[in-house]
This record gives sequence, C-alpha cells and structure tokens, in this order.
Amino acid sequence: MDKTGKTIRIVAIILLGMTAAMNLLGGIGTTCAAFSSNVGYRMAFKEIMDYRWLYQILVVTTILIGLAGIWGLIKLVRGGPGIYRDILIILVVGCILAGIHYFASMTLRGKAAPANVKFYINILTLIVFLLFKLPGIREKVNFNSPGGKNETSAAGGVAAIMVGTLTLTVFHWAGPSHTFFQQNWTYVFYVPLVVVGTSLVLWGMVLIGKVVRDIFVPPVKTPSLETA
Repeated sequence: MDKTGKTIRIVAIILLGMTAAMNLLGGIGTTCAAFSSNVGYRMAFKEIMDYRWLYQILVVTTILIGLAGIWGLIKLVRGGPGIYRDILIILVVGCILAGIHYFASMTLRGKAAPANVKFYINILTLIVFLLFKLPGIREKVNFNSPGGKNETSAAGGVAAIMVGTLTLTVFHWAGPSHTFFQQNWTYVFYVPLVVVGTSLVLWGMVLIGKVVRDIFVPPVKTPSLETA
C-alpha cells in the first residue's frame, strides 16, 4: 500500500473513531431526559415529555450503533472481508438516528445541541467513506487487509487523543443546551467522563510515542552466528 493508501486508512480510522464516540456520548447523554423521573429533569425537558418514548428508543439504538462503530473500528484496523460494507451500514443507520434526534429536538425544543454535532459528524464520515469508492481513490487502499504496525498505531493514537479531547470538553460544547436553573447538568457524568477522556488521551500519546521511537530509534539487529 502506497502513502496515499496509508493516509486514507488513517483518515478513515480517525473519523470512524470520532463518530463512534460521539454516538456513544450522545446516547448516554440523552439518558437523563429520556428515562429520569427526577422533577428537575422533567421540568427542564418539559417540551419532550409527550415524546419520551421516542427519546428512549433513540438512547438505546444510538448507544448500540456507537458500540457497533467501535466494533467496526476494530475490524477496520485489523482488516477483513466485507468490512467496508459493514461500516457503510453502520454509518447510514447512525445518520438516520442522529437525523431523527436532531430534527425532533429542533421541532420540540427549538435547539438541538449536541444532537446537531452528532448528526454532522455522522454525515461527514459517511460522505468521506463514500468518496473512498471514487475511481482513482479506491485503487489506493484495500480495507480487507490489515495496515502496517506503525500506520495502525499512529491512526489509533490520533483517534484516541481526539476522542479523549472530545470527551473531556463535553462540559463546554454540550453545556449551553444542558444548563438549567443556573446549573450545567453535564457535570452529572463528570467523574466517568474525565476518567475515560484522560485515559484515551494518555493511551493515544503512548501509541504515538511508540511510533516516534520506532522511527528514530530503529531496533538493534542481532547478528546471526553461522557455523562453519
């Protein structure tokens, strides 16, 4: 696989990782509005109370499609037959679910963040994956075969750092639409989000560090002993 093919695979891994993470965060973040019986939540999300059944379905299906995206990411890294088709199916379903969430929230509440971000990321990733089949591009990469060690580590490292950063900053970009009674309710998940986000960033740095080490510190070759 040439440099273009390697770049395409790295872009695919990063985008799919971000999409899977956003779907998981979106599904988990909607749990309170969809299932909680807390009076505060019911008052804050009073516009959707008659449609909680829809949001409950979206929570379950969005979390499942997020997990499917993680499975697709693992398969993409390892390579295998049919993986491109499977990822396209995951992305199409993700776009449909994110679109329903986005437009339902806009219609009922007049605002959709962060459902709109989730929708845009799903659409972007689907479009990019469809572009991979254009003539001149599809010949450059073969998703059926596994990538090289350093290539896979670099892509996984960058994806982990970006997803970790996305998780750590969720309090800021999702906060405005989840602030009620002068309180940012995204902080309900503060501890798990910080733990997961920090772990992902550190793991990504370790992966990239290994790639840099392999590039600048090549392994020492052990001379073979030949018997006369």
